[in-house]
Amino acid sequence: MNLDPQDAWVAVQDGATQLSGLVVSYAFSVLGAILLLIAGWLVAGFVQRSLYAALSGVRGFDATLARFLSTSARYAVLVLVMVMVLGQFGVQTASIIAAIGAVGLAIGLALQGTLQNIAAGLMLLFLRPFRIGEYIEVNGIDGTVEEIGLFATRLRAIDGTYVLAPNSNLWNEPIRNLNRNGVRRNDLTIGIGYDDDIELAVETLLGLARADGRVSADPAPAAFVSELGDSAVSITLRYWTSDKDFLATKLDLTKAGKLAFDGKGISIPFPQQEVTYRNGAPQP
Repeated sequence: MNLDPQDAWVAVQDGATQLSGLVVSYAFSVLGAILLLIAGWLVAGFVQRSLYAALSGVRGFDATLARFLSTSARYAVLVLVMVMVLGQFGVQTASIIAAIGAVGLAIGLALQGTLQNIAAGLMLLFLRPFRIGEYIEVNGIDGTVEEIGLFATRLRAIDGTYVLAPNSNLWNEPIRNLNRNGVRRNDLTIGIGYDDDIELAVETLLGLARADGRVSADPAPAAFVSELGDSAVSITLRYWTSDKDFLATKLDLTKAGKLAFDGKGISIPFPQQEVTYRNGAPQP
């Protein structure tokens, strides 16, 4: 088959025209995608900074939660931008969204334990059962809260050791916050002998509590017989004080009670047993 040179030239011109049109079209798509990426990156950064500044300006809003929400907003904008960029090249966005959902589901299943810690961390940040600087006890975990993270909470134990507790462990158990209410009650119990004056012991402990300025007057301190033990009568002093003075007050009143009882001749017996032998029983 012989091809007319003129027809061949026309075919070449048509192919060149189509190719140039395709190049121009994709060039504009690539340029638009680059501009979209640059704009999206700038907008994502602006959204992150603005949201963080706005949340940080809210009084009492946790800094960790503000950082997490602002960072999440930034990545959400970047994902949206990537979907738009792929759409510039004719990729079906519905397929992209479905693929992102499938990947997210797979990651969620693989990191189930980690996601539980993140969810627990968010609940702790929102509901705030404890704050930084407060002393908590949770199922054998205790210490002063130093940082509330998304995965774990850092505490400093009473002996100064470092404690890192997963958030899910803290959220799924009852939390005992020793500082939240600002006041604490203590029951100081001292045993006296059965032959000692109970009323004198009660008045002595009440006098010590009333003379201590750290002990709250309302509710007023009270002293009473709390137990009749094997070798002692237990006298309990019940009083309220601030959470900051709790330990020091407890130690000082314990020492003062012992010294006051010694000064008034009130004995503090140690555990003892009395053994009686019948006639004919072997002697030790």
